[in-house]
Amino acid sequence: MAGYSSVKLPKPGPNALALIKTAVSEGVVKATEPRHVTAANNAVGNGYLKRDKQDAKTYYPTERAREMLALLQGIAEPGDLPVSADISQNLSDILPSADASGLVALVEQAGELLDAGDVVNARIIASIAYAQAKTAAQFAEQIGATEKLVAKARRMQGLALLIETRAKIIIADKWDEAQAAGKISKGGRLKPVSDGNGLTAADTGLSRKEIHEARKLAAAEHREPGIVERAIQARLSAGLGPTRANLRAAVGTASATKEARGNNLYETPPEAMHTILAFETFSATVFEPACGRGAITRMLELAGYGVVLADLIDYDTADQHGEIQAVQDFLTSHPPESGSYDIVTNPPYGDVLNAFVAHALRVFRPRKMALLLNLNFLCGFADDDRNFAMDDCPPSRVYIFKHRLPMMHRDGWDGEKASSRMNTGWFVWELQEDGTYGDKEKWIPTRRVDWQDYMPAEAAQTVESEAA
Repeated sequence: MAGYSSVKLPKPGPNALALIKTAVSEGVVKATEPRHVTAANNAVGNGYLKRDKQDAKTYYPTERAREMLALLQGIAEPGDLPVSADISQNLSDILPSADASGLVALVEQAGELLDAGDVVNARIIASIAYAQAKTAAQFAEQIGATEKLVAKARRMQGLALLIETRAKIIIADKWDEAQAAGKISKGGRLKPVSDGNGLTAADTGLSRKEIHEARKLAAAEHREPGIVERAIQARLSAGLGPTRANLRAAVGTASATKEARGNNLYETPPEAMHTILAFETFSATVFEPACGRGAITRMLELAGYGVVLADLIDYDTADQHGEIQAVQDFLTSHPPESGSYDIVTNPPYGDVLNAFVAHALRVFRPRKMALLLNLNFLCGFADDDRNFAMDDCPPSRVYIFKHRLPMMHRDGWDGEKASSRMNTGWFVWELQEDGTYGDKEKWIPTRRVDWQDYMPAEAAQTVESEAA
């Protein structure tokens, strides 16, 4: 099961789902009608069925099909799983009952181990349960299970993540205690002590990197008790699956500390804004949900737009009329009504980025949205939010900078100025007449642009003189 945890499973159509269910229940299925043959072959391509080598119309279920359906059966209640038009049986009628290895039992086992003080094994079991629950939630959503079942799988995912994180925090605390007692050297090697006892990374079941991350989680929890559970619950309340990446972002432990990252504020250079404004027009009032100190806001106002400002951090930034920014977490915010404003922003990067973009598209549903992003955003498949933003609601076009933008140093940086090593572009989403974004059947249009071509004359001369 864990092998599928990072893969977005293809959603079978109604005919394919009927064939898959029959294959799982009876061990084999025959596809006689042309539409069934087509559906069965699609299921073969997606890894749910395999074709008989002798008879091209005979198919067998794969382990992927059996395991995924059985996993859902372990947490489903009557009516939670879909009934196909072709076969009236519910999935719960054809699958075996969940046994002691079922998802619910696995999470309960992890909790019991943690309560008993076996934190190492509790973390291992919770980690397995987390991967299975994450996969179950994805698959349930894709095959058309009820929202109740999807939500239940996500709750199991959140509970497993909470148990895993609590175990990691206990391990981190024990590690710090051992280090303070001189039982661990600075390099992590076992240091000889008089009684022969000591603690190594192998004893914890974590790598050195994982111990480092666990210590940051522990520090955040001790600094603000309950922050881990609240972060997981906030994700569930928003109808999203709680993930390790989102948890790290929510408690401020991703890569650098919040203090080191300057609250993830990297001011957008004017070169970027001159370019996007040369190609795109927006509604009269634009929303800037990560306004920082106003780099984008000032450029939009100079172009004649009104701007509504907000940010997670209170920078006391004001618009041209003296209206102070709102202080809010964009991931839990809602617009006055869907499509209230166009959005233009340079969103916070790191672990929160995918959720930020997906929330804008799911909840705010702007008529048009322009985001300055690393071109790596075009890639990746292991995050549901990234897949939603790029596959389910793809951008209408992307402006790729041929020359890298001037370096965006983090807020408060007073070290040596460096050249940018990041390739960026403006990703533009635009709502279509049918209420969808982009065209999933076509390539995303891209255009290579040189920001130097769109600089005002005075600024362009400055750039040329600096280059000389």
